[in-house]
Amino acid sequence: MKGTFPQRLDQKFRRQLPILLTLLLILLDAIPTRLPDFAVVSPLFPLIGIYYWAIFRPDLLGPVPAFLLGLANDIIAGLPLGVTPLVYLLVHWLTASQRRFFLGKPFLLAWWGFSVIALGSQVLRWMLVSVIFGKAVDPLVVVVEIIITICCYPLVSWAFARIQLGLMQNA
Repeated sequence: MKGTFPQRLDQKFRRQLPILLTLLLILLDAIPTRLPDFAVVSPLFPLIGIYYWAIFRPDLLGPVPAFLLGLANDIIAGLPLGVTPLVYLLVHWLTASQRRFFLGKPFLLAWWGFSVIALGSQVLRWMLVSVIFGKAVDPLVVVVEIIITICCYPLVSWAFARIQLGLMQNA
């Protein structure tokens, strides 16, 4: 890595941007709102981040950062430790293994892929949390959360695409 110290710092920041943006989505997800029951059914923004970067820049957000982001999510959200890291690892692995299928294809195909991955990952998360708590978590909450997340995917992926084009060209 050549260049001046500010240039090297800028390059390092650009390479860490997918991780930082996904961490920001985790923090955004944890912000308390005054809307009744919104926290229960808020969009799973970090899942969008894991999926998006596994397709478009898996070199910048690999399995280890996905695991650590999942762990941070569990700690911040007060979930049983290990559930979200497992889900994020699986999402990252499945998505990254199919990235050639998604690259260069229409947006609707990526959205459909995210819908399938979001549904499967949240059903798994629901089952694991239900087993850990010893009682079934309300499935209606999970269904609403999945629907909201799938509906938010276009906006978040559009923002990530703009960031990728604008800030990360040389990362």
